[in-house]
Amino acid sequence: MYRCYLLLLLLLGLGVSAVEVQRPRGVPLSKRQFYEENKPFTCLDGSRTIPFDRVNDDYCDCHDGSDEPGTAACPNGSFHCTNAGFRPAFIPSSRINDGICDCCDTTDEYNSGAACQNTCRDMGRKERESLQKMAEIAKEGFLLKQQLIHEAKRGQEEKQAKLAELQASKKGMEEKVEALRTVKETAEQPEKEAKEHHLKAWEDQKELVRVEKDKAKMAEAFLELDDDADGFVSVMELQSHAELDPDADGSLTETEVQALFGGLDKVDTVAFESVWSNIKEKYISEAQADSPAPVETPQEEVREPVSDNESEQYPEDDIPEEEDEEEEEDEDDDDPDEEDDKIPPPTRTQEKKEDDEGAMPPYDQDTQNLIDAAQKSRDEFDEAERALREVDDQIKSLEKEISFDFGPSAEFAYLYNQCYELPTSEYIYRLCPFNRVAQKPKYGGSETNLGTWGSWAGPEGNVYSLMKYEHGTGCWQGPNRSTTIKLTCGKETIVTSTSEPSRCEYLMEFTTPAVCQEPQSLDSTLHEHEEL
Repeated sequence: MYRCYLLLLLLLGLGVSAVEVQRPRGVPLSKRQFYEENKPFTCLDGSRTIPFDRVNDDYCDCHDGSDEPGTAACPNGSFHCTNAGFRPAFIPSSRINDGICDCCDTTDEYNSGAACQNTCRDMGRKERESLQKMAEIAKEGFLLKQQLIHEAKRGQEEKQAKLAELQASKKGMEEKVEALRTVKETAEQPEKEAKEHHLKAWEDQKELVRVEKDKAKMAEAFLELDDDADGFVSVMELQSHAELDPDADGSLTETEVQALFGGLDKVDTVAFESVWSNIKEKYISEAQADSPAPVETPQEEVREPVSDNESEQYPEDDIPEEEDEEEEEDEDDDDPDEEDDKIPPPTRTQEKKEDDEGAMPPYDQDTQNLIDAAQKSRDEFDEAERALREVDDQIKSLEKEISFDFGPSAEFAYLYNQCYELPTSEYIYRLCPFNRVAQKPKYGGSETNLGTWGSWAGPEGNVYSLMKYEHGTGCWQGPNRSTTIKLTCGKETIVTSTSEPSRCEYLMEFTTPAVCQEPQSLDSTLHEHEEL
């Protein structure tokens, strides 16, 4: 790029001081050899040969229009503007002597009478100043690029060293994790056995308590059933408990009681044990029957008593809607904590069972020591495993970064993990090189993905001039959004413009020193183009 700037400056400079080489009007210097004044002229397409005096005679003899480079005779001809002091140019021959000044040196209007002024020197000066500024930017940009390459090389070496260090430490950490896993499993086995032993002892204790309570309840029931206190429970005495009716027909018959008694007419305390096992789930003691448990009225059913007049004034089916609305508002205003009150409390049976069984007693000291040792080994294992995961994540992140194509000399590496924004009247565009492109409304709203990193997409020989981001958020009834980033040389790293040339296809221009090319000396440029 810098070389192009130098070449343009050279051409403009030469144009100011060049001596005009004699040739027919409208002929470029590169084709001067085809127009020799003392020789017949052969059309450039080779179609015919004509006397030289018929060149520029305002009559088209050649099919390609090459015999009339300085007149408007041929519709397909072209006129060469020398434009000394500025850039040479070609215009269609139809514009010759049309009264409009197309060439800055006025040579296209030699016979029209148009009042043209030669502006080539002024235009050349302005362009030289612009090109000089661009050449300086390219030169400074290339110097910055060299720094970027140097920093990228150093950064790459540091990352490779860090990666090797992490991979080496990972191996040791994996071994440590496996060793701590063995320690943990070894410590957990006696812990498990001790806890199971403790639990079994507690379950055995609960069973003993349950059996004793059952025996006490059975003895209480026997005394309660033995109305005549003769030491026996008779068929007639048990018949008073209709809840024990096996067929649920509402009465406990003598036959049904005898079946419970095993065919006996009465049972003593020993025989009553087998009877009790069959009736204890249904049996209701007389004490319970005499004092039934109070039934709690649900909270929502409690109503304030109303007078007879009020009841008549508002029958059940004719309650005004306003009162319904007020009730709904009152319900909405209720404290949300009251929702907890609506959860039915545990039944008395559940509470009694929990009270009877009680909480499991604390572990003995030996069992607690085993638990503490196992927990310590678990904590150490978890910590080592967490540290291993962190190292593994770092390795994956470094491997991903190292694998990126950051250019021939890694000059684009400094863009990694960076983001650049461009605010417009409506949106803020955000470019995160090698990651994604996004668009966000300037005054609030959700972000739209304009594409994630795809690949370098420049033409052959300049592949690093374009970036392609693909598979963004889908357009409504259209394709997924995508963005092309056009990279240009500059001293700063900034997004300079954004547009949407096609629906859902965005174009961003991005300046960076990383694309600035090596400058070429003016002397070598002069040597290569000394034929000018």
